[in-house]
Amino acid sequence: QVRLVESGGGLVQDGGSLRLSCTASGNIGMINVMGWYRQAPGKQRELVGLIANGRIDRYGASVEGRVAVSTNSARNAIYLQMNDLKPEDTAVYYCNFRDFKKRWDYWGQGTQVTVAS
Repeated sequence: QVRLVESGGGLVQDGGSLRLSCTASGNIGMINVMGWYRQAPGKQRELVGLIANGRIDRYGASVEGRVAVSTNSARNAIYLQMNDLKPEDTAVYYCNFRDFKKRWDYWGQGTQVTVAS
C-alpha cells in the first residue's frame, strides 16, 4: 500500500505563487508515473503536470508556462511550483502515483488552492 500526503495549498492573491509537495510512503518500487491533477467545482479533474520515469512528460494546456513539476532523487516525492496564479486556478489539487498500466494507482487526499482576485 502507498500513502500520499500533500501539503502547501492555501489562499494566494492573483499573480502570486505557491509550491505544493506530495510525499509517498510505502512500497513505491512499481511506481513509474507521478503527476499533479486538479479539480474545480463543477468541472472534471484535469492534468496539471506529469513525470514519467523521473522525467517531465507533459503539462496541462491551461497551466503550461506557469507551473513546473519536479521530483527528488529517491522519486518518493513530487513538487508543483505554480507562478502567476489566476482565479481560474482555484481548485483542489491532487497528486497521483501509478505505474504505466495503472495496476497500481494511488491518490493523495487533495489540497485546496484558492486564488483571490
